[in-house]
Amino acid sequence: MQRRAAAIYVAFFIVVGAASFSLIATASAPQLSFENPDHRLNQGDTFSVDDQQYTVSAVSAEVEGGGGGGHGGGGGEELVRSGTLEYTNESALYTVEWANGSSVTYEDQSWTIRTDNASGAFTLVEEINRTGILMADDDVENETTTVDGQEYVVERSGENRTLIPADEYFPAPETREYAVGDDLDNVEDNTATVASVTPEAATLEYTAPRTNEIDVANHANVTVGGTTYFAHFPDNSTMVLTQEFDTYAQYEEETATQTTLTNGLWGVTILSGVSAFFLVGLAYMPSRY
Repeated sequence: MQRRAAAIYVAFFIVVGAASFSLIATASAPQLSFENPDHRLNQGDTFSVDDQQYTVSAVSAEVEGGGGGGHGGGGGEELVRSGTLEYTNESALYTVEWANGSSVTYEDQSWTIRTDNASGAFTLVEEINRTGILMADDDVENETTTVDGQEYVVERSGENRTLIPADEYFPAPETREYAVGDDLDNVEDNTATVASVTPEAATLEYTAPRTNEIDVANHANVTVGGTTYFAHFPDNSTMVLTQEFDTYAQYEEETATQTTLTNGLWGVTILSGVSAFFLVGLAYMPSRY
């Protein structure tokens, strides 16, 4: 009689466990979808926000995590989807700083920057290529010489040598002075304006196009222009931008509810199996009578 009762209870727990497991196996996960997204985009597509055009420059899907060695499985691997938007600011502000005493190339010529004056201006001093001039002149030595602290160019005339003061031989460097508000053409292929001059440096400014990037993460908010969107990547090549924030909140709530229910059903399944196992063991224990 003891074994018959145990068999009935075992069958009951098996039925309960099987039923709860079947519910787990057949349950479908909540699906996230948006009925009317603001933008459904693929790589290369363009759209406009506040009169600014944006281009989807990339949509990617990468597997992250895992790295479980060479013994089966890359535990913890996760497919991470993301994208990148590009837009061009047609009048971005650029700054160029020319430090006092530094050498810069301007209009295919090398210049030394001098800002150590009290006028609020700076001066470009032409850098004379003395070595090139000497090497191009067959009548002089290729190097200068110094006598009693004075630099000379050595001129040859047969066996004779004549010393010419360097300041007399080399041309006087060209100088150009600029004050705040002056324009300089051909600064990085643009017209720049002198914005400020200090003893340390001269700062120039100009406007030109600049390409900017916006990183877009899956299931995260992204601000495009003055508009905030929720980003969703339904597959490895599509980017959805939407303002249906309530839809995602509802999806998360449904997912959390299903997780709670699934965990509960797993508990019922495991508890039923354990209970059936112990009942079988108790039923076959030897009787003392």
